[in-house]
Amino acid sequence: MSNISGVLIQELKQFTNEKGKVFHMLRADSPSFIAFGEVYFSQINPGKIKGWHKQLIKTINYAVPVGKVKLVLYDARENNSTYKNILEITLSQDEYYLVTIPPGIWVSFKAISDTIALLVNCATHPHSEKECEYVAIEDNLIPYNWDK
Repeated sequence: MSNISGVLIQELKQFTNEKGKVFHMLRADSPSFIAFGEVYFSQINPGKIKGWHKQLIKTINYAVPVGKVKLVLYDARENNSTYKNILEITLSQDEYYLVTIPPGIWVSFKAISDTIALLVNCATHPHSEKECEYVAIEDNLIPYNWDK
């Protein structure tokens, strides 16, 4: 399901009753679980793009329980068989997946719903600016056109 080596995409369970829903994300016995560093939520306003960023040491695990997000990955690992591959995936309640992303992959995402979107990240390490690189969306380093 992924054209980037090391990226795992796993369908997640939801449980619904008359009171609401429970969204599963990541369990300690999941093949995607490596370690716990922190969990945080990234709110994305409609039509807005966050990224590009690349983790240098931590693995990230994304899911979107609110709104709809277009997630784009670019493999920047020069010694990898999927170097320069791009992966696009839509995440939402209806397309509810866990996307596990190893270090060395550029990540960006856009809210494509009419309301805010909420992306949840369960990372293997606490966030550190020293262990992350950033590139502006307008930069030509990553060959991806958000306007298409």
